[in-house]
Amino acid sequence: MEQVTDHILAAARKVIAVHINYPSRAAQRGRTPEQPSYFLKPSSSLALTGSTVERPAGCELLGYEGEIALIIGKPARRVGLEDAWSHVEWVTASNDLGVYDLRYADKGSNLRSKGGDGFTPVGPGLIAADAVDPAKLRIRAWHNGELVQDDTTEDLLFPFARLVADLSQLLTLEEGDIILTGTPAGASVAKPGDVVEVEVSTVEVSTAETSTSTTTAGGAAPGITTGRLVTKVEEGTTAFADFGARPKTDDLQREEAYGSREAAGLAAAEAAAVGPVLAPELKAKLESVCTATLSSQLRKRGLNNVSIDGLTSTRPEKRIVGLARTLRYVPNREDLFKTHGGGFNAQKRAIDLVNEGEILVMEARGEKGTGTIGDILALRAQVRGAAAIITDGGVRDFAAVAAMDMPTYYANPHPAVLGRRHIPWDTDITIACGGTTVQPGDIIVADSDGILVIPPALAEELADDSIAQEREEVFIADMVQQGHSVDGLYPLNDEWRAKYEQWETDKAND
Repeated sequence: MEQVTDHILAAARKVIAVHINYPSRAAQRGRTPEQPSYFLKPSSSLALTGSTVERPAGCELLGYEGEIALIIGKPARRVGLEDAWSHVEWVTASNDLGVYDLRYADKGSNLRSKGGDGFTPVGPGLIAADAVDPAKLRIRAWHNGELVQDDTTEDLLFPFARLVADLSQLLTLEEGDIILTGTPAGASVAKPGDVVEVEVSTVEVSTAETSTSTTTAGGAAPGITTGRLVTKVEEGTTAFADFGARPKTDDLQREEAYGSREAAGLAAAEAAAVGPVLAPELKAKLESVCTATLSSQLRKRGLNNVSIDGLTSTRPEKRIVGLARTLRYVPNREDLFKTHGGGFNAQKRAIDLVNEGEILVMEARGEKGTGTIGDILALRAQVRGAAAIITDGGVRDFAAVAAMDMPTYYANPHPAVLGRRHIPWDTDITIACGGTTVQPGDIIVADSDGILVIPPALAEELADDSIAQEREEVFIADMVQQGHSVDGLYPLNDEWRAKYEQWETDKAND
């Protein structure tokens, strides 16, 4: 079997990595992408088996990810799915290493966090691509001798041919380019002194085998394997310079790096509901009526100040209903920001506590001069299943937040971070947002007309009366369409109400 050599590494002009591709990893991350997404790693990050990688000085979280690497054998530009696999010459093992301590500085590019020297070891053996079925490969990784990752390519979200074809639509894949195809669940963190091994094989290879048996083109004999790609971890000794981003981490990054809070040695996040669960039947009723109708019914009950005003939605076409969770910001004071602004602060706690279908409502005092949520935390809320985020302050990383499926209601975009105007102070208390009071457990209903806060005790009768009102309004609209005057019709007088009731009866008998 041929081996990965320095010549192979030197031929790679591009190293392209896929974010999420294995269902097990998607389940672990809490999100399943509809299309593949990618990032670049510099070719200077490539290394051979037996290499030593530094965990940079000051960093805590050096993550490893066992992956199958594809090496392009002939240029691919706008190729189809049926032809894409023929452009792959070799399959080998790879370890997609990265430091989570620098993710915050990357804005999704992964350049700092995953681009370090030695952060992409590949090898040791090369498997001929035309000798294997790409849907019948196996990827395994060992951490200090313990098997921690073991999955196959049978049910990938995006089969290998699709990755090649997709990438080739906009860029030329050149001979020697390397594609890292994603990692399954089980990736975690390595520390100085640890050894990580990765192996790619056909599915027949057992855990005990580390064969480097050869094959002939056109048939995959049992036992084909790259052998184990070995990487040793050592502690870096050179500190980061004073200029530029420095390592920093928090419990959210620890959870991401280790795969779960439990694996990271963190206490399980409290995620108790803040009040009665919103019954599916009531939720469906509230989703069926407009906020304009609900508002008129609230006014009939003497509730006039129950709308959150002055905000814009990133998804105005969506109608959302959910229970409120709350977060309060207070004006920045430098000494208090030092004690309350960093680490796992109230903002991050609120994001980590939001449950499926709940809505996080933020009190930012209408302050537009800084952000209250950005792309990473908004993504975390979406992954946790939040129905929406509502803030009467600014949103940073606006383009990324606006692109999410989860709606965010906001006062304006703003690039600044919390410490300019705000301190995240406390969660799940009574707050003021957009001119009204919101309590944890209040029911929030929002659509293109606006945002309403509904007291839970009134919700059932409010929903029923709103449904009845909208049925009347369908009749009224029908009569107006036929040419009738609105005098006595809107609202219904006794004569028109009798006609409406007959209309209802006739509809029921149809």
